[in-house]
Amino acid sequence: MARREYWFGLPGLRTSARSARDTVRDRLRAWKLPGDTCCDAVLLVSELTTNAVLHTDSGQVLCGLTLTGEERRLRIELHDEGSTPVRPPERHAGPGEENGRGLFLVQQLADSWGSARSTRVEGRFVWAELTAHP
Repeated sequence: MARREYWFGLPGLRTSARSARDTVRDRLRAWKLPGDTCCDAVLLVSELTTNAVLHTDSGQVLCGLTLTGEERRLRIELHDEGSTPVRPPERHAGPGEENGRGLFLVQQLADSWGSARSTRVEGRFVWAELTAHP
């Protein structure tokens, strides 16, 4: 399978998480990825988008999907206008807390993840990778 790549932008609004989920689900189905991989990727992009719009003053976010052929690796990138590096969660959210689980979920679902300065927008990006098992 050849390398595939897909990029889309969304406004920096809370409602963008739903659009991101729908777009990723549709694209990964078109690429015929397994259901488990699609479900995990949709949850990852939802959490990354939500974090970007809640914790930065981004006017827009840029999401990228890259599927490599041989390794069957799916890379999800979320570029925003934030300047603070994203770090692993230091503590788990308590049962009564509404927030604080996003990066914990990313850490649990992704094979690997991290953040770096973006070369596509003025800010940073957070990435997560999954293995697309047949």
